[in-house]
Formats: sequence, C-alpha cells, structure tokens
Amino acid sequence: MTDNSVQNGMTIHLKIWRQARGASDGKLVDYTVENVQNEMSFLEMLDILNEQLVRKGEEAVEFDNDCREGICGTCGMIVSGVPHGTHAATTTCEIRMRSYKDGDTITVEPFRATAFPLIKDLVVDRSSFDRIQTKGGYVTMNVGSAPDGNDLLISKEAADNAMDAATCIGCGACVASCPNGSASLFVSAKISQFSWLPQGDPERTRRALMMVDQMDSEGFGDCSNHGECEAACPKEISIQNIARMRREFIKAAFKG
Repeated sequence: MTDNSVQNGMTIHLKIWRQARGASDGKLVDYTVENVQNEMSFLEMLDILNEQLVRKGEEAVEFDNDCREGICGTCGMIVSGVPHGTHAATTTCEIRMRSYKDGDTITVEPFRATAFPLIKDLVVDRSSFDRIQTKGGYVTMNVGSAPDGNDLLISKEAADNAMDAATCIGCGACVASCPNGSASLFVSAKISQFSWLPQGDPERTRRALMMVDQMDSEGFGDCSNHGECEAACPKEISIQNIARMRREFIKAAFKG
C-alpha cells in the first residue's frame, strides 16, 4: 500500500522571521508549503515557498546561499533554535526534508549577534569576518617556481592539525550559538592553521595580536568555554584551537 503523504508530498508549516531592513521591526510570519518531497533540500523547500509568494504578488523571503553543497557556509540560518539546524556537522543546505514529518512546524530565524547586523529577513552582514581575516589570515609567499615538496619537512601530526583548522568555512554558526556572541572559534581556527606550519612563521607574532584586536573591535563577545560553538560547527572545528590562539596571543604580547 502506498503512503499518500509520500506520494503527494508533505505539508510543512513554517514560522519565518521577516524584517524589511535592520533598523525596522521584525516578526515571525506563518507560512505553509505543500507537496514537499522527501529528497528536497531545506533550501529547495524555501525556494518553493518563494515561488508561491511571488505568484501571489508577495515579497519573497530573503536568505543567503551559494554552493548548496555544504562548502561555503553562506546558507547559515537558525533552524528550530539551532544554527544550521539540529543535524550535527551539517550546513543548512545539506538538510533533507526526509528528516521531517508531514505536518511538522519549523521555525527559521537569522543568526543573532551584535557583530552580524541584520540586512533583511534571514540575511545578516558577516563582513566582520572578512575584516578579521585581512588583519592576519595570510602567509608570505615568494613568487617564482614551485618549491620542492621536501624543502620544508612537516610532520603528519602538524599537517593534519593545520588541515583540520583550515576546514573552517567562516559561516558564523559558532557566533550565533555562543551566549556571548564570541568569534573565538573562527579566529582561533584561522590562527591555528598557520601556527602549525613553518610557512606561518613570518607573520606569526602580529597575526595573533592583530586578528584578536580586530575581533574585539568588531564587537564580538569573549569566550567563556561554553562549548556551544564546537557543537554547532558544521565542520566540527575543535575548541582546542581556542587554547592555541590564547597561547599564540600571550607569546606575541610578550615579544611585542
């Protein structure tokens, strides 16, 4: 016997935050999306909603997205009270509607943080991350032909740790999940990925000082070791990087 809810699709009820612009008042608005198929992604379901709204002459819901493959992190939004949703190690675009049941109600909100001012609906301004990155998230490289692979000997442990830190996609889920609105996990990942490698030595001292200083000036809160950032991170960045960032900062401050 065929399940009609599967054959005809599910009905999903949504409570979506609508806000015309950052300075205006916002509110949760109720919507219903019908004929939602199990294999659809969460963003495809929102696309269907927007098609319905446009056909009715209403304004579509604004939300960020790009790769839709869990790589870029721009799809970040709070789904059912959790950044990127309740699925561990998953970006919003990777969520499939088979995780929900016919008739479920889902609340969708933007990331909430002082340093992420709201632009419209579910879209926030995360350019503060870019400004932090420009303060030290780079390495000095000599131009010319590629060096021999054995010129710099790097242990597997160091290479693995650097790669683990480098998987951070800068989505901001760590900030949205932190009760203090701290960007420590993001900044520590960017500092750690270079601190493990000899290529990061030329900017080592000023990198920690300048990136942490920029983080503070952007209005992010301080880390108080709640650990929510690690739990919400779609790439499972470890909070051990925060301890490494603090060591790098203290050593740089003494040298400075």
